[in-house]
Amino acid sequence: MSSLWTPDGERPVGQAPGPAPARPETGSPSRTQPGADHEALAELRRQLLATPAAVVVANHAYGLFELAALHLSATPPRLDEARLAVDALGGLVDAVADRLGDARESLVDALAQIRLAYVQIAGAHQAGAHQAGAHQTGAQQAGAGEVSRPEPS
Repeated sequence: MSSLWTPDGERPVGQAPGPAPARPETGSPSRTQPGADHEALAELRRQLLATPAAVVVANHAYGLFELAALHLSATPPRLDEARLAVDALGGLVDAVADRLGDARESLVDALAQIRLAYVQIAGAHQAGAHQAGAHQTGAQQAGAGEVSRPEPS
């Protein structure tokens, strides 16, 4: 891992990128290059160990933010899925914000933004559903009223 995406852009994590593991053009690495999958896994582990835990945790938190935003932007919004991602992000940030270093402020801001977006989208979605229900109920009542009116004598 040589950089980390944040809402402020890419940030280097302070290590020189290692060589990319060799990939065959066809087939799986284990069939064409014995031990290649183990070597690639070992390289990923070395990179992960060389990266501060705060950076890895922050990266996962940004992933939760993106997951929540993805569900909120669906048509129609997937509110239950978004709420789970927002709540998970909130739990993570609330639990370890003071240990996230440079990412703390960005994550606290991101959490506030995604919570606000959730409230706004959920409110608009519920209002739209309520209006659609009221419109349908009103139309049904008007239709029923026309049918049940007695004829003038």
